Amino acid sequence: MLADYKNLFKLRGGLDKQTNLLLAIVGTLIFVGIWILLTFGASPVLHPATLPSPFQVFSSYGDLIKDNNLFVNIAKSVGLNLSGYVVAIFLSIVLGFVVGLLPLFRGLFQRLVEAIRFVPLTATTGIFIVWFGIGITMKSYFMAFGIFIFLLPVVVQRIDEVKDVYLKTVYTLGATNWQTITSVYIPSVLSRLVDDIRIMTAISWTYIVFVESIGEGGLGYLLTYGAKRQGRIDKVFALLILIIMIGVFQDKFFAYIDRKLFPHKYQNKGKYDHTSKDKEDTLLSVVIDYCWLAFTWIALGLYFITVLDELFGVLGNINLIHYLFGGTAWVIHTIFVGAIIYKFYSLLSKKEKYE
Repeated sequence: MLADYKNLFKLRGGLDKQTNLLLAIVGTLIFVGIWILLTFGASPVLHPATLPSPFQVFSSYGDLIKDNNLFVNIAKSVGLNLSGYVVAIFLSIVLGFVVGLLPLFRGLFQRLVEAIRFVPLTATTGIFIVWFGIGITMKSYFMAFGIFIFLLPVVVQRIDEVKDVYLKTVYTLGATNWQTITSVYIPSVLSRLVDDIRIMTAISWTYIVFVESIGEGGLGYLLTYGAKRQGRIDKVFALLILIIMIGVFQDKFFAYIDRKLFPHKYQNKGKYDHTSKDKEDTLLSVVIDYCWLAFTWIALGLYFITVLDELFGVLGNINLIHYLFGGTAWVIHTIFVGAIIYKFYSLLSKKEKYE
């Protein structure tokens, strides 16, 4: 216990999962406690028009659901976010590998790829409106472009960071260029790119709030018009907290995908760190993995039911996915079809392993 206490003040010292969780809970309680103290009583330190109390903020979710169609607007923003990610990730990986691996295209376009990062994204909205109008198509392409100009140079950089020792090994074994790409470049680049995508998650919500202020629908629209124009600062804080929660969930989701697709990144983590106390799975990690697994199967089951309804009207043709996500429904289908394919592939791999 004394060693744990000393480790709390050690420069870059490590914490076990239980201590880390406990400190996170205590930190959150301290933050909320200060918030309550600043807004408590008939004459609070900060006026409710400046900083509403946490009780006002959380009670405003009822008004958002009743008056502002909150769940539909959440779905529109999440669909917009995911559609931008899917398009941007696909394009950045394909074009990044072409530019990063082939000297001809590197010479032609690398300087352009590096320069495109400095495009002020908000200044391009007029161009996207002229090209695509103010509907969901424009917003999706705007999101995809914003994520793309960040990820494309990163893909090229990750290709340059692949260690020569791996390349020399596969060349020694007689690997072709295609085998080198599939066995070395793709696993190495994608395993690192997931971390870059997680970093981009927070930035992408800034893009969403901005672009959804154009037209109608989404959390950005509610923040810009539905809450501010009503003078409901409590709704503004409630929506900001909601975006934070969605962003945290999205980050954890990417982390879960990272662990499933690239388990080698976590197998030896802490192996040479003698202060680490997480060398074996804790009860908390087992519970979290179980919850993710249960969530995945529940989500797939609900998706299957909604697809049956859209095809055969088993629920009365509610068309829930199209009702919630509208023009970005395609990305929901893409993600779930990909998840189903991955699940079947995992089950077949386990079956072959034990045969």
